[in-house]
Amino acid sequence: MAQLTPVTTVRIGDHLPLLDLLPDNKPLSWVRSGEGLVAWGSYATTKVSGKDRFEKARTWWHQHLEKFSISNSVHGSGTGPILFTSFSFDREDESILVIPEVIVGSKAGKSWVTWIGEKPQPTLSHSAPAFAPNSFTFQAGSLSETDWKKRVAQAITRIETLDVDKVVLARDIRAIASHPIEPRAILRHLAEHYPSTWVFAVDGLVGATPELLLRLSRGMVTSRILAGTIPKTGDDQKDLALAASLARSSKDLEEHEYAVLSVAHALEPFCSSTNVPESPFVLHLANVMHLATDVTGALIESAQHIDAFALLNNLHPSAAVCGTPRNRAFDIIEEIEGMKRDRYAGPVGWIDASGDGELGIALRAGHINNNEVRIFAGCGIVAGSNPEKELEESNAKMLAMRSALM
Repeated sequence: MAQLTPVTTVRIGDHLPLLDLLPDNKPLSWVRSGEGLVAWGSYATTKVSGKDRFEKARTWWHQHLEKFSISNSVHGSGTGPILFTSFSFDREDESILVIPEVIVGSKAGKSWVTWIGEKPQPTLSHSAPAFAPNSFTFQAGSLSETDWKKRVAQAITRIETLDVDKVVLARDIRAIASHPIEPRAILRHLAEHYPSTWVFAVDGLVGATPELLLRLSRGMVTSRILAGTIPKTGDDQKDLALAASLARSSKDLEEHEYAVLSVAHALEPFCSSTNVPESPFVLHLANVMHLATDVTGALIESAQHIDAFALLNNLHPSAAVCGTPRNRAFDIIEEIEGMKRDRYAGPVGWIDASGDGELGIALRAGHINNNEVRIFAGCGIVAGSNPEKELEESNAKMLAMRSALM
């Protein structure tokens, strides 16, 4: 019988500044308001693709779990060995799975560390590193702004003439740096300026998503849906008036309703009960405001074990990043969007040994490749959309990553 690999989790006392712990080599992050998980080192990594990629990911993760001897004195979601994931939007593109060697977590003022292998408990240093300034030149991405507005107009025409209610179109820009880009500097900026988002990093994909695709913990599932957006002005009085107009906007409320219903329907087969609020709230971020709804559900106790992979398979892609009806909207995206999303707008986050986890949608994101970062944004197109306003909205959404580069 092969010898099992030890995995040890111990409590390490009070809250730690998670992002300050990260080394410069391929950092992994899922942090919101100072709580969450950071990790580094690669015990094992792989790529999966295809329509069964969530099942492939579960199989690969469980194959490794069977080889672990787990000692966990902390318990609870996010403790023990952790799988960090960054799935592609399109099933045919590659998704990334990473089992890190060292994971540090923090929640409710308490912190813990998990490490894989025979080595002693890692020494954690949390002196904030200093980063050399970098300069960036911005370039058009897959399409120019003019060409993208033409694609939006095409989507509006499809909505008016075909049996489709909403199509989400994304665009990208490229930023070229004077020297290699430091992801930790970006993560720290995003965490400081967007504390209500989940700041993530997996294999070069970094961002600050306000949209939680799913949190699964002890049989309870939560999903935060965002759809309907308006840029902020920076003037508090004007922004309050804009928030009120967003909450009354028939176009934005219609877009939001499609997204909420798509998530509620996706969760329904797994839940004995769900709670879907009647109306959304306005989520205020530094650069934009969103209509937001938190859908919750209790998993069916009598069903076979339901884990995050099963929920992902039903939830992705939601109307918030694809459209309604999903399959028809996806076909239109494939036909007219004019770019490869790769892992943008795919599920990103972590899953633990029990199948619990937290995964967001990879929004407000950029993909770093040495001296270049590709920045993404997407907009929900419905019958009442205007190409110029959608371009403005996409630029407002890109501001989070653009400002983090300065």
